Amino acid sequence: MLSAEVWACLGADTASWAGFAAHWDDLVTDPYAAENGTRRLRRYGIFSLTREGRLIARPNDAFVQPEASNPMYVGVDRRFEPLTDACTADPLLVSLIRLLGQVAAGLEDCEEWVVQVHPFRVLASAGQDGQATPEGRHRDGVTLVSSLLIGRENATGGESSVYDMAGAPVLATTLSEPGSLLLGDDRRTLHEVSPIRPLDPAQRARRDVLVTTLLPR
Repeated sequence: MLSAEVWACLGADTASWAGFAAHWDDLVTDPYAAENGTRRLRRYGIFSLTREGRLIARPNDAFVQPEASNPMYVGVDRRFEPLTDACTADPLLVSLIRLLGQVAAGLEDCEEWVVQVHPFRVLASAGQDGQATPEGRHRDGVTLVSSLLIGRENATGGESSVYDMAGAPVLATTLSEPGSLLLGDDRRTLHEVSPIRPLDPAQRARRDVLVTTLLPR
């Protein structure tokens, strides 16, 4: 979805989007990515979303990806710092999750969804690329996977590519405008993001995204 369409669906304006984007300044180091040399910050949140649109924050728990999904972390209990209270209560996050629930309902009939929320900040500098998907091409083991661009600075690269299950290319796009939203049926596709690099080697590059996934409870 184009940025303007997403902003309209969420009821966002310049001020509310700036407040939402400010949550990315409060992310913390992803220790599992750091083990592989990736400079990535993140948090993690879990919600339940009912068919009627009722949204309930759930206690934070280990993030475990199922078999035949992410080859780097299958079966690994990864524990991340939770979303801040301010982020959890942000009206734009609530609106986004409800919007994604409507999209997911078109893929699968479900009384209640488990919603997993992953805000990411990927950093790069001269001589060190920023790896948004260090695991390479993969799926997440869910029904709907989405990537919302929050912002990027001094960055080149970061192209999102989607493939069918046989590996044939389906889509390649670079999310460049804040609010651009990429949606995918994770049951039938694989995805990856190319590394980012600094446009100006003297300055750090960053790419902020919100990855949100939905799967039946």
